[in-house]
Amino acid sequence: MSKICSYGRNLMDESRFRRFERSIHTDTWNLRDQVITWAGECAADAVSYETEEAFSNSDDPLIRQGHVLVECLKKKYRYKYDSQDGLRILMHLPSAVDSPGGHSVISNVVQSLTFLGVPVRCFGSEGVSEKLLTEFKPSVLLVGDYKPFLALIDWNGLKRYRNNNKLLVGLTASLEEYGNSPLRERLRWADENGIDFYFSFRSPTYIAARSGYAPFFDSGYRVLSIEFGVNPLVYYPAPAATRDINYVFLASSNRDKLPRYISWLSEIFSKYPGVVDGPGWSRIGDFSFNSDRDRYVYSRAKVGINLHLEEQITWACELNERTYMLAACGTPQLVDNPKILSQYFSADAFFVASSPREYADMFRALLAAPELCQGAVIKAQKEVFERHTTFHRVDGFVRELQGLL
Repeated sequence: MSKICSYGRNLMDESRFRRFERSIHTDTWNLRDQVITWAGECAADAVSYETEEAFSNSDDPLIRQGHVLVECLKKKYRYKYDSQDGLRILMHLPSAVDSPGGHSVISNVVQSLTFLGVPVRCFGSEGVSEKLLTEFKPSVLLVGDYKPFLALIDWNGLKRYRNNNKLLVGLTASLEEYGNSPLRERLRWADENGIDFYFSFRSPTYIAARSGYAPFFDSGYRVLSIEFGVNPLVYYPAPAATRDINYVFLASSNRDKLPRYISWLSEIFSKYPGVVDGPGWSRIGDFSFNSDRDRYVYSRAKVGINLHLEEQITWACELNERTYMLAACGTPQLVDNPKILSQYFSADAFFVASSPREYADMFRALLAAPELCQGAVIKAQKEVFERHTTFHRVDGFVRELQGLL
């Protein structure tokens, strides 16, 4: 497709999306402001709301179960690697403005690594200098294989540091199909600059099965996997909340998401007020990233709206972070049909629709009979805390890194 045609298509998609935005129920934006303000105040004073008594004596079985499961996780993983020497991770954390999704994922990974006792330090736009390397003394450096991110590193200083210190450098295993530059050229650069391995947030089976990853393996690289999961330090049912909001949808409005938003959400969003928040929405001028606030927002939703990218529907590559977050917060989840979902959760843990029509019909049914949701959300919460937390993910990742050191 020519650049002119692509530009025209983008303008058309943007115009359709703005029409979609204008069709959203007018009460949604006022409700959003009220709920976000309330949730922020709750998060700022969480010590008052989230007492042991509030969790243990709650009438809500989801709050009681969630608390027990989270405490078990903390007991199992707290400082698990604290006594082990050698692993110190320096990791790029993109800003919430430039990459809200990346910022969320990396923040949760870093917080979980720290909880497990792994020394971690993040860098942003200030980059990686030889001085930083000498001061922190990392043994592993993780950064995205993306030119603006790689440009943040003083590669000459890094080479000098590596003359006297062991340092493994890992880049994200990004395919050309994701919109990155030609992979062969990036692999040549990696060989010239001493890259040691790659890592991905996609599932290991997907990485092994998709032919696009073959050049990594053919070039002698390992691709480590650290899949999305829920951070149990942040996401769990909040005792201060009651489920009084039709729906919550916390998501950005990136261009690649717009066609599915329009097709799947137009009917629901135009007829029912709810809470929509995230970067890119024209009616939201004060968005700020606050994961501690989000659990309070999720905990007030009768239905958690969740949609995936087309790639996630076609390929068994991943579930988005929202899938795990909603499950942890005990929010009844209405989701499209990502291909990997049935491999990770029981069939009756979510409310799964395969078409926009079915999605809208199922939404109305969930609002009409909220009592029917209880069994599903209990099961989803139990399964996510038992198998799909960032503690589980980083534990496996650390073990793989130790095998490389």
